Amino acid sequence: MSRPLTGPQKAAALMLALGEENAAPLFARMHEDEIRDLSIAMSTLGTLAVASVEGLLEEFGLALGQTGSLVGSFESTERMLSKTLPRERVLQIMEEIRGPAGRTMWDKLGNVNEGVLANYLKNEYPQTVAVVLSKVKPDHAARVLTLLPEGFAMEVVMRMLRMENVQKEALEGVEKTLKAEFMSNLARSQRRDSHEVMAEIFNNLDRASESRILASLEERNRDSAERIRSLMFTFDDLKRLDGPGIQVLLRGVEKEKLTLALKGASGDLRELFLKNMTERAAKLLRDDIQSLGPVRLKDVDEAQAAVVLAAKELAAQGQINLAEGRDEEMIT
Repeated sequence: MSRPLTGPQKAAALMLALGEENAAPLFARMHEDEIRDLSIAMSTLGTLAVASVEGLLEEFGLALGQTGSLVGSFESTERMLSKTLPRERVLQIMEEIRGPAGRTMWDKLGNVNEGVLANYLKNEYPQTVAVVLSKVKPDHAARVLTLLPEGFAMEVVMRMLRMENVQKEALEGVEKTLKAEFMSNLARSQRRDSHEVMAEIFNNLDRASESRILASLEERNRDSAERIRSLMFTFDDLKRLDGPGIQVLLRGVEKEKLTLALKGASGDLRELFLKNMTERAAKLLRDDIQSLGPVRLKDVDEAQAAVVLAAKELAAQGQINLAEGRDEEMIT
């Protein structure tokens, strides 16, 4: 039984069936991204049975004088690309699709935070670091280079200046090491605790739903419920902000949102905000809170969630110091 083919595989088989001379004009009309995708399919196609080839040709409505088994390989792909593209571009495409740690690994490496990458590379040989920085994008390489120890960075620069074409075997060795050690360890370290994910979800629930679901969870798994509670950051946790942090937050929150949020806040937390305002601004805010009258709990929850979100964004920007989670028990 012939194996089913995907769309790209059918296109790859057809190009191989047409032969290098007939396929060249088609390649010339394709976008580079299409050429790359088709080249990947061609190079990994393997052997197709005669029956598969004949069925494919019937599907396309083409009549070829002679059909037979086709073998898609790196060599046949490279020969066909050479008919229409410059040699340098052919080599670039083939480099991207060859090997299990080719373009995909380097693309992933280019997306790694520069601080994380620099922390790993500072323990490697300067020549290895030179190879890595020559493979990632220049702007990313520059950011990594500035984070390396000065003397070590200069060693890397000198090797990059003296570096010619890296031998294929050496490059494959660096790729293999990075994939086996750094990328695999990075993937493991970036796996998030499921309780942290759930805590973020619970932070976005309204108060009634949060209480109801947590209560049900506590009946089934008390430990998980307590773990989630400890990781949640609520409006009440803003009381751990210092004075300058409160002042920064006040400038980053809409007045209407803050007024509604403080309407449902505890007295202590409300006073924390008020005492970090000017006397006139604090009086106006008190008046606004009193003039609100009765408000829906849902509206208060939404306003408080908006203030918490603003606080988290300011913390991510380094403008305030936001201690995550609830206070720890202290023994004095």
